[in-house]
Amino acid sequence: MKTKIVGGTLLLHDKDGFKTVKDTLFVDGDHIAGIGSVSDDKEYETFDASDKLVMPGLINMHTHAYMTFLRNYADDVEFDEWLFKRVMPVEDNMPLEAAYWSSLLGYMEMISTGTTSFVDMHMYLRQAPKAANEIGIRGFIGRGLVGEDLYKDEGSIRRFNDSLIELEEFGSDMISIVLSPHAIYSASPKLYEQIADEAAKRGLLKQTHLSETVGEVENCIKEHGKTPVELLRDVGFLDEKTILAHCVQMRDGDLDIIKESGATIVTNPASNAKLGNGFAPVTDMRKAGINVALGTDGTASNNTLNMFREMGLLTMIHKGLQKSPTAAPSDFVLSTATLNGAKALGMEGKLGVIAEGAKADLAFVDLNELSMFPNNNVISALSYSANGSEVKDVMINGKFVMKNREFTTIDKEKVFAEMRRIVKENL
Repeated sequence: MKTKIVGGTLLLHDKDGFKTVKDTLFVDGDHIAGIGSVSDDKEYETFDASDKLVMPGLINMHTHAYMTFLRNYADDVEFDEWLFKRVMPVEDNMPLEAAYWSSLLGYMEMISTGTTSFVDMHMYLRQAPKAANEIGIRGFIGRGLVGEDLYKDEGSIRRFNDSLIELEEFGSDMISIVLSPHAIYSASPKLYEQIADEAAKRGLLKQTHLSETVGEVENCIKEHGKTPVELLRDVGFLDEKTILAHCVQMRDGDLDIIKESGATIVTNPASNAKLGNGFAPVTDMRKAGINVALGTDGTASNNTLNMFREMGLLTMIHKGLQKSPTAAPSDFVLSTATLNGAKALGMEGKLGVIAEGAKADLAFVDLNELSMFPNNNVISALSYSANGSEVKDVMINGKFVMKNREFTTIDKEKVFAEMRRIVKENL
Protein backbone atom coordinates (compact mmCIF):
# COMPACT_ATOMS: atom_id res chain seq x y z
CA MET A 1 0.00 0.00 0.00
CA LYS A 2 1.23 3.50 -0.87
CA THR A 3 -0.01 6.49 1.12
CA LYS A 4 0.60 10.19 0.51
CA ILE A 5 0.08 12.15 3.72
CA VAL A 6 -0.78 15.74 2.88
CA GLY A 7 -1.53 18.93 4.80
CA GLY A 8 0.16 17.86 8.01
CA THR A 9 2.93 19.29 10.16
CA LEU A 10 5.83 16.81 10.34
CA LEU A 11 7.90 16.35 13.48
CA LEU A 12 11.47 15.82 12.30
CA HIS A 13 14.84 15.56 14.00
CA ASP A 14 18.31 16.61 12.87
CA LYS A 15 21.64 17.59 14.43
CA ASP A 16 20.02 20.68 15.95
CA GLY A 17 17.21 18.73 17.61
CA PHE A 18 13.48 18.41 16.95
CA LYS A 19 11.76 20.70 14.49
CA THR A 20 8.43 20.94 12.70
CA VAL A 21 7.84 21.50 8.98
CA LYS A 22 4.75 21.60 6.79
CA ASP A 23 5.34 19.05 4.06
CA THR A 24 4.03 15.94 2.32
CA LEU A 25 5.06 12.51 3.56
CA PHE A 26 5.15 9.43 1.35
CA VAL A 27 4.73 5.91 2.74
CA ASP A 28 5.47 2.91 0.54
CA GLY A 29 4.62 -0.40 2.14
CA ASP A 30 6.21 -0.60 5.59
CA HIS A 31 8.59 2.36 5.23
CA ILE A 32 8.80 6.08 4.58
CA ALA A 33 9.65 6.58 0.90
CA GLY A 34 10.25 10.31 0.98
CA ILE A 35 9.50 13.76 2.36
CA GLY A 36 8.31 16.45 -0.02
CA SER A 37 8.27 14.40 -3.21
CA VAL A 38 8.85 11.02 -4.81
CA SER A 39 9.17 10.07 -8.46
CA ASP A 40 5.87 8.14 -8.68
CA ASP A 41 3.53 10.23 -6.49
CA LYS A 42 0.48 9.52 -8.68
CA GLU A 43 0.43 5.93 -7.44
CA TYR A 44 -0.21 6.98 -3.84
CA GLU A 45 -3.55 7.06 -2.01
CA THR A 46 -4.00 10.42 -0.27
CA PHE A 47 -4.55 10.83 3.48
CA ASP A 48 -5.45 14.32 4.68
CA ALA A 49 -3.53 15.28 7.83
CA SER A 50 -4.57 18.95 7.87
CA ASP A 51 -4.38 20.50 11.36
CA LYS A 52 -2.49 17.46 12.63
CA LEU A 53 1.04 16.87 13.83
CA VAL A 54 2.50 13.80 12.15
CA MET A 55 5.02 12.44 14.62
CA PRO A 56 7.05 9.25 15.09
CA GLY A 57 5.15 6.62 17.03
CA LEU A 58 6.17 6.51 20.69
CA ILE A 59 8.21 3.61 22.06
CA ASN A 60 7.14 2.26 25.46
CA MET A 61 10.37 0.68 26.64
CA HIS A 62 9.08 -1.24 29.66
CA THR A 63 5.71 -2.74 30.39
CA HIS A 64 3.75 -5.88 31.25
CA ALA A 65 0.69 -5.74 29.01
CA TYR A 66 -0.75 -9.01 30.34
CA MET A 67 -1.31 -7.25 33.69
CA THR A 68 -3.83 -4.79 32.24
CA PHE A 69 -6.75 -6.60 33.87
CA LEU A 70 -5.14 -5.76 37.25
CA ARG A 71 -5.59 -2.03 36.68
CA ASN A 72 -6.53 -0.33 40.00
CA TYR A 73 -6.57 -3.71 41.75
CA ALA A 74 -3.67 -3.43 44.23
CA ASP A 75 -3.20 0.24 45.02
CA ASP A 76 -1.91 2.10 48.09
CA VAL A 77 0.08 -0.77 49.61
CA GLU A 78 3.78 -1.35 50.26
CA PHE A 79 5.87 -2.76 47.39
CA ASP A 80 6.39 -6.21 48.94
CA GLU A 81 2.68 -6.59 49.65
CA TRP A 82 1.81 -5.28 46.20
CA LEU A 83 4.09 -7.77 44.42
CA PHE A 84 4.19 -10.86 46.59
CA LYS A 85 0.75 -10.83 48.26
CA ARG A 86 -1.50 -9.11 45.72
CA VAL A 87 -0.14 -9.40 42.19
CA MET A 88 1.76 -12.70 42.16
CA PRO A 89 -1.06 -14.83 43.69
CA VAL A 90 -3.43 -13.64 40.97
CA GLU A 91 -0.83 -14.24 38.26
CA ASP A 92 -0.24 -17.78 39.51
CA ASN A 93 -3.91 -18.66 39.00
CA MET A 94 -4.55 -16.60 35.89
CA PRO A 95 -5.94 -18.64 32.96
CA LEU A 96 -3.96 -18.55 29.74
CA GLU A 97 -6.68 -16.81 27.75
CA ALA A 98 -6.80 -13.99 30.28
CA ALA A 99 -3.25 -13.02 29.33
CA TYR A 100 -4.25 -12.84 25.67
CA TRP A 101 -7.27 -10.57 26.20
CA SER A 102 -5.47 -8.51 28.83
CA SER A 103 -2.52 -7.96 26.49
CA LEU A 104 -4.87 -7.00 23.68
CA LEU A 105 -6.55 -4.43 25.92
CA GLY A 106 -3.13 -3.04 26.85
CA TYR A 107 -2.12 -2.72 23.22
CA MET A 108 -5.36 -0.89 22.50
CA GLU A 109 -4.53 1.68 25.16
CA MET A 110 -0.99 2.07 23.86
CA ILE A 111 -2.11 2.60 20.28
CA SER A 112 -4.85 5.03 21.31
CA THR A 113 -2.20 7.20 22.98
CA GLY A 114 0.33 7.11 20.17
CA THR A 115 2.56 4.17 21.08
CA THR A 116 3.57 2.03 18.11
CA SER A 117 6.37 -0.10 19.64
CA PHE A 118 6.75 -1.58 23.11
CA VAL A 119 9.10 -3.72 25.18
CA ASP A 120 7.25 -6.28 27.28
CA MET A 121 8.01 -8.91 29.92
CA HIS A 122 5.29 -11.53 30.25
CA MET A 123 4.55 -14.91 31.84
CA TYR A 124 2.23 -16.81 29.53
CA LEU A 125 3.43 -18.71 26.48
CA ARG A 126 2.36 -17.28 23.11
CA GLN A 127 -0.31 -14.91 24.46
CA ALA A 128 1.55 -11.56 24.24
CA PRO A 129 2.97 -12.02 20.71
CA LYS A 130 -0.28 -13.56 19.48
CA ALA A 131 -2.24 -10.50 20.63
CA ALA A 132 0.38 -8.12 19.22
CA ASN A 133 0.17 -9.76 15.82
CA GLU A 134 -3.60 -9.57 15.81
CA ILE A 135 -3.81 -5.85 16.52
CA GLY A 136 -0.72 -5.00 14.45
CA ILE A 137 1.57 -3.34 17.01
CA ARG A 138 5.36 -3.72 16.98
CA GLY A 139 6.57 -5.74 19.97
CA PHE A 140 9.87 -6.58 21.63
CA ILE A 141 8.63 -9.32 23.90
CA GLY A 142 10.25 -11.55 26.51
CA ARG A 143 9.15 -14.39 28.76
CA GLY A 144 10.16 -13.60 32.35
CA LEU A 145 12.96 -15.96 33.40
CA VAL A 146 13.62 -16.99 37.00
CA GLY A 147 15.49 -19.69 38.90
CA GLU A 148 18.98 -20.96 39.64
CA ASP A 149 20.30 -22.68 36.53
CA LEU A 150 19.11 -22.30 32.95
CA TYR A 151 20.10 -25.87 32.07
CA LYS A 152 19.37 -27.84 35.27
CA ASP A 153 16.50 -26.13 37.09
CA GLU A 154 13.19 -27.52 35.76
CA GLY A 155 11.31 -24.23 35.98
CA SER A 156 14.16 -22.28 34.37
CA ILE A 157 14.40 -24.76 31.51
CA ARG A 158 10.67 -24.57 30.86
CA ARG A 159 10.61 -20.78 30.83
CA PHE A 160 13.66 -20.53 28.59
CA ASN A 161 12.11 -23.05 26.22
CA ASP A 162 9.01 -20.82 26.13
CA SER A 163 11.25 -18.02 24.88
CA LEU A 164 12.71 -20.24 22.17
CA ILE A 165 9.24 -21.41 21.12
CA GLU A 166 8.11 -17.80 20.75
CA LEU A 167 11.28 -16.96 18.83
CA GLU A 168 10.58 -19.80 16.40
CA GLU A 169 6.85 -19.16 16.02
CA PHE A 170 6.63 -15.36 16.19
CA GLY A 171 10.04 -13.92 15.36
CA SER A 172 9.53 -11.47 12.50
CA ASP A 173 9.97 -7.88 11.40
CA MET A 174 7.12 -7.00 13.78
CA ILE A 175 7.89 -9.26 16.74
CA SER A 176 11.34 -9.55 18.33
CA ILE A 177 12.06 -11.85 21.26
CA VAL A 178 14.01 -10.43 24.21
CA LEU A 179 15.67 -12.68 26.81
CA SER A 180 14.26 -11.45 30.11
CA PRO A 181 15.56 -12.54 33.52
CA HIS A 182 13.08 -11.04 35.96
CA ALA A 183 15.25 -9.55 38.72
CA ILE A 184 18.24 -10.37 40.90
CA TYR A 185 15.95 -11.50 43.73
CA SER A 186 14.23 -14.08 41.49
CA ALA A 187 17.09 -15.11 39.18
CA SER A 188 20.53 -16.24 40.34
CA PRO A 189 23.82 -14.68 39.19
CA LYS A 190 24.52 -17.92 37.37
CA LEU A 191 21.23 -17.64 35.48
CA TYR A 192 22.11 -14.09 34.44
CA GLU A 193 25.48 -15.26 33.17
CA GLN A 194 23.90 -18.11 31.22
CA ILE A 195 21.29 -15.82 29.69
CA ALA A 196 23.97 -13.35 28.66
CA ASP A 197 25.78 -16.19 26.86
CA GLU A 198 22.59 -17.34 25.14
CA ALA A 199 21.70 -13.81 24.07
CA ALA A 200 25.16 -13.25 22.58
CA LYS A 201 25.04 -16.58 20.76
CA ARG A 202 21.59 -15.85 19.29
CA GLY A 203 22.01 -12.11 18.72
CA LEU A 204 19.10 -11.24 21.02
CA LEU A 205 18.39 -8.26 23.24
CA LYS A 206 18.25 -8.66 27.03
CA GLN A 207 16.11 -6.91 29.63
CA THR A 208 15.71 -7.04 33.40
CA HIS A 209 14.37 -5.11 36.38
CA LEU A 210 17.25 -3.58 38.34
CA SER A 211 17.77 -1.63 41.56
CA GLU A 212 14.09 -0.81 41.85
CA THR A 213 13.90 -0.69 45.66
CA VAL A 214 16.13 0.05 48.63
CA GLY A 215 15.55 -3.49 49.94
CA GLU A 216 16.69 -5.06 46.68
CA VAL A 217 19.97 -3.14 46.76
CA GLU A 218 20.65 -3.67 50.46
CA ASN A 219 19.93 -7.40 50.26
CA CYS A 220 22.23 -7.74 47.26
CA ILE A 221 25.07 -5.97 49.06
CA LYS A 222 24.49 -8.14 52.13
CA GLU A 223 24.41 -11.40 50.16
CA HIS A 224 27.00 -10.72 47.45
CA GLY A 225 29.07 -7.83 48.79
CA LYS A 226 28.25 -5.67 45.78
CA THR A 227 25.42 -3.64 44.29
CA PRO A 228 23.02 -5.15 41.73
CA VAL A 229 24.75 -3.15 38.99
CA GLU A 230 28.16 -4.48 40.03
CA LEU A 231 26.73 -8.00 40.19
CA LEU A 232 25.42 -7.87 36.62
CA ARG A 233 28.67 -6.35 35.39
CA ASP A 234 30.66 -9.15 36.98
CA VAL A 235 28.57 -11.91 35.36
CA GLY A 236 28.83 -10.27 31.94
CA PHE A 237 25.18 -9.25 31.57
CA LEU A 238 25.74 -5.57 30.84
CA ASP A 239 26.38 -4.44 27.28
CA GLU A 240 24.84 -2.31 24.53
CA LYS A 241 22.09 -4.90 24.00
CA THR A 242 20.93 -4.71 27.63
CA ILE A 243 17.80 -2.85 28.77
CA LEU A 244 17.64 -2.03 32.49
CA ALA A 245 14.22 -1.11 33.86
CA HIS A 246 13.96 1.31 36.82
CA CYS A 247 17.51 1.85 38.23
CA VAL A 248 15.97 4.01 40.98
CA GLN A 249 18.38 3.18 43.80
CA MET A 250 21.80 3.88 42.33
CA ARG A 251 24.92 3.74 44.50
CA ASP A 252 28.34 5.33 44.00
CA GLY A 253 29.92 4.05 40.81
CA ASP A 254 26.79 2.38 39.44
CA LEU A 255 26.15 4.95 36.73
CA ASP A 256 29.78 4.84 35.61
CA ILE A 257 29.49 1.08 35.18
CA ILE A 258 26.31 1.37 33.14
CA LYS A 259 27.76 4.12 30.99
CA GLU A 260 30.88 2.07 30.25
CA SER A 261 28.79 -0.98 29.36
CA GLY A 262 26.61 0.83 26.82
CA ALA A 263 23.41 -0.47 28.41
CA THR A 264 20.19 1.55 28.34
CA ILE A 265 18.26 2.62 31.44
CA VAL A 266 14.48 2.80 31.19
CA THR A 267 12.95 5.16 33.72
CA ASN A 268 9.37 4.60 34.87
CA PRO A 269 8.43 7.70 36.88
CA ALA A 270 4.76 6.91 37.58
CA SER A 271 5.34 3.35 38.74
CA ASN A 272 8.38 4.22 40.86
CA ALA A 273 6.56 7.10 42.54
CA LYS A 274 3.29 5.23 43.09
CA LEU A 275 4.99 2.24 44.71
CA GLY A 276 7.03 4.54 46.94
CA ASN A 277 10.35 3.44 45.49
CA GLY A 278 11.59 6.94 44.79
CA PHE A 279 12.81 8.75 41.70
CA ALA A 280 15.59 7.53 39.42
CA PRO A 281 18.51 10.00 39.18
CA VAL A 282 17.66 10.83 35.58
CA THR A 283 19.55 14.12 35.46
CA ASP A 284 22.70 12.35 36.67
CA MET A 285 22.15 9.63 34.06
CA ARG A 286 21.81 12.27 31.39
CA LYS A 287 24.98 14.08 32.51
CA ALA A 288 26.85 10.77 32.52
CA GLY A 289 25.93 10.23 28.87
CA ILE A 290 23.82 7.14 29.51
CA ASN A 291 21.09 6.33 27.00
CA VAL A 292 17.89 6.98 28.96
CA ALA A 293 14.58 5.72 27.59
CA LEU A 294 11.04 5.87 28.95
CA GLY A 295 8.45 3.26 29.90
CA THR A 296 5.17 3.04 31.74
CA ASP A 297 5.58 -0.31 33.50
CA GLY A 298 2.35 -2.30 33.80
CA THR A 299 -1.09 -1.04 34.77
CA ALA A 300 -0.94 -2.78 38.14
CA SER A 301 1.61 -0.17 39.18
CA ASN A 302 1.13 2.86 36.93
CA ASN A 303 -1.99 2.58 36.29
CA THR A 304 -1.96 3.51 32.60
CA LEU A 305 0.05 2.71 29.49
CA ASN A 306 -0.09 6.31 28.30
CA MET A 307 3.33 7.58 27.27
CA PHE A 308 2.17 11.22 27.07
CA ARG A 309 1.31 11.07 30.77
CA GLU A 310 4.71 9.52 31.42
CA MET A 311 6.52 12.26 29.48
CA GLY A 312 4.72 14.92 31.50
CA LEU A 313 5.63 13.24 34.78
CA LEU A 314 9.25 12.77 33.74
CA THR A 315 9.86 16.44 33.10
CA MET A 316 7.83 17.76 36.04
CA ILE A 317 9.30 15.38 38.61
CA HIS A 318 12.90 16.15 37.76
CA LYS A 319 12.41 19.89 37.48
CA GLY A 320 10.96 19.73 40.99
CA LEU A 321 13.67 17.45 42.36
CA GLN A 322 16.44 19.60 40.93
CA LYS A 323 14.64 22.86 41.76
CA SER A 324 15.44 23.89 38.20
CA PRO A 325 13.04 24.70 35.35
CA THR A 326 15.74 23.71 32.87
CA ALA A 327 16.12 20.14 34.17
CA ALA A 328 14.66 17.44 31.88
CA PRO A 329 13.65 19.82 29.06
CA SER A 330 10.98 18.84 26.57
CA ASP A 331 13.38 17.89 23.77
CA PHE A 332 15.19 15.46 26.08
CA VAL A 333 11.90 13.99 27.29
CA LEU A 334 10.65 13.52 23.74
CA SER A 335 13.94 11.80 22.89
CA THR A 336 13.46 9.30 25.74
CA ALA A 337 10.14 8.29 24.19
CA THR A 338 11.41 8.04 20.61
CA LEU A 339 15.06 8.23 19.56
CA ASN A 340 16.60 6.76 22.71
CA GLY A 341 14.25 3.80 22.68
CA ALA A 342 15.14 3.13 19.05
CA LYS A 343 18.84 3.21 19.93
CA ALA A 344 18.33 0.69 22.74
CA LEU A 345 16.52 -1.63 20.34
CA GLY A 346 19.21 -1.43 17.69
CA MET A 347 16.72 0.39 15.44
CA GLU A 348 18.33 3.82 15.07
CA GLY A 349 17.11 5.48 11.90
CA LYS A 350 14.28 2.95 11.66
CA LEU A 351 12.06 3.70 14.68
CA GLY A 352 11.36 6.88 16.63
CA VAL A 353 12.05 9.15 13.69
CA ILE A 354 10.45 10.41 10.48
CA ALA A 355 13.07 9.98 7.78
CA GLU A 356 13.44 8.35 4.42
CA GLY A 357 13.88 4.60 4.90
CA ALA A 358 12.47 4.60 8.44
CA LYS A 359 9.60 2.33 9.38
CA ALA A 360 6.21 3.93 8.77
CA ASP A 361 5.20 3.99 12.45
CA LEU A 362 3.33 7.27 12.90
CA ALA A 363 0.94 9.01 15.29
CA PHE A 364 -1.34 11.83 14.13
CA VAL A 365 -2.03 14.43 16.83
CA ASP A 366 -4.93 16.88 16.46
CA LEU A 367 -3.46 20.35 16.88
CA ASN A 368 -6.93 21.86 17.24
CA GLU A 369 -7.68 20.01 20.47
CA LEU A 370 -8.18 22.45 23.33
CA SER A 371 -5.17 21.04 25.18
CA MET A 372 -2.90 21.81 22.21
CA PHE A 373 -4.25 25.15 20.98
CA PRO A 374 -2.82 27.65 20.18
CA ASN A 375 0.19 25.93 18.64
CA ASN A 376 2.88 28.22 20.05
CA ASN A 377 5.42 25.43 20.60
CA VAL A 378 4.26 22.01 19.48
CA ILE A 379 7.35 20.22 20.79
CA SER A 380 6.83 21.62 24.28
CA ALA A 381 3.13 20.80 24.06
CA LEU A 382 3.85 17.09 23.69
CA SER A 383 5.39 17.01 27.17
CA TYR A 384 3.50 19.78 28.95
CA SER A 385 0.03 19.89 27.37
CA ALA A 386 -0.89 16.65 25.61
CA ASN A 387 -2.74 13.92 27.47
CA GLY A 388 -2.89 11.28 24.72
CA SER A 389 -6.50 11.78 23.68
CA GLU A 390 -5.27 14.17 21.00
CA VAL A 391 -4.00 11.18 18.98
CA LYS A 392 -6.60 10.61 16.27
CA ASP A 393 -4.91 8.17 13.89
CA VAL A 394 -2.06 5.68 14.18
CA MET A 395 -0.11 3.92 11.43
CA ILE A 396 2.18 0.98 12.18
CA ASN A 397 4.39 -0.63 9.55
CA GLY A 398 2.58 1.37 6.88
CA LYS A 399 -0.94 0.30 7.89
CA PHE A 400 -3.54 2.30 9.79
CA VAL A 401 -4.45 0.45 12.99
CA MET A 402 -6.55 3.38 14.24
CA LYS A 403 -8.43 5.99 12.21
CA ASN A 404 -10.39 8.81 13.82
CA ARG A 405 -10.11 7.01 17.20
CA GLU A 406 -11.60 3.78 15.76
CA PHE A 407 -9.54 0.58 15.72
CA THR A 408 -9.29 -0.99 12.28
CA THR A 409 -7.90 -4.44 13.13
CA ILE A 410 -9.91 -5.61 16.13
CA ASP A 411 -13.39 -5.48 17.66
CA LYS A 412 -13.14 -3.17 20.69
CA GLU A 413 -16.47 -4.30 22.17
CA LYS A 414 -15.44 -7.95 21.92
CA VAL A 415 -12.28 -7.21 23.90
CA PHE A 416 -14.29 -5.31 26.52
CA ALA A 417 -16.80 -8.16 26.85
CA GLU A 418 -14.06 -10.75 27.33
CA MET A 419 -12.29 -8.58 29.90
CA ARG A 420 -15.49 -8.11 31.91
CA ARG A 421 -15.91 -11.88 32.02
CA ILE A 422 -12.26 -12.51 32.98
CA VAL A 423 -12.32 -9.94 35.78
CA LYS A 424 -15.58 -11.36 37.14
CA GLU A 425 -14.18 -14.90 37.12
CA ASN A 426 -10.69 -14.20 38.47
CA LEU A 427 -10.71 -11.16 40.79
